[in-house]
Amino acid sequence: MPQKPFIPVLRELARTYQAFESYSSIHIRTLDLTPSQFDIIATLGNTDGMSFRELGEKTLITKGTLTGVVDRLEARNLVCRVASPSDGRSQIVQLTRAGEKLFTRIFPAHVEYMQHAFARLSQEELAGIAASLCRLREAFTVAQTGETA
Repeated sequence: MPQKPFIPVLRELARTYQAFESYSSIHIRTLDLTPSQFDIIATLGNTDGMSFRELGEKTLITKGTLTGVVDRLEARNLVCRVASPSDGRSQIVQLTRAGEKLFTRIFPAHVEYMQHAFARLSQEELAGIAASLCRLREAFTVAQTGETA
């Protein structure tokens, strides 16, 4: 059976994601955080908080894992849960004052760290990669929802 033309793209996408995670995790672990903890703190930074559903949609963390990660961040006094003003059954996860201070310190440092990897690419290359990834994401969204282009 001949190879499907998208298979090399899938392989490279997986390899790229693994390389990104590996590189990013090196710095995150020096901050005494796990990648999932960093993802939540970075996502909540500069917001008034999010529901668990929103937080799950904006991070790469599954619902089952999300609760445990939030529990551990709450035990470190970096996040808190408050009742949702619009839905009594829902909770909002917010950064505490300590969480906000941590975000202010670590997020710019991580962006600076990540810049070293991206510095090898020109502005044109970065724009092209962003556009291609956006088109790929849209293709998956259309395929998932059954919409037609």
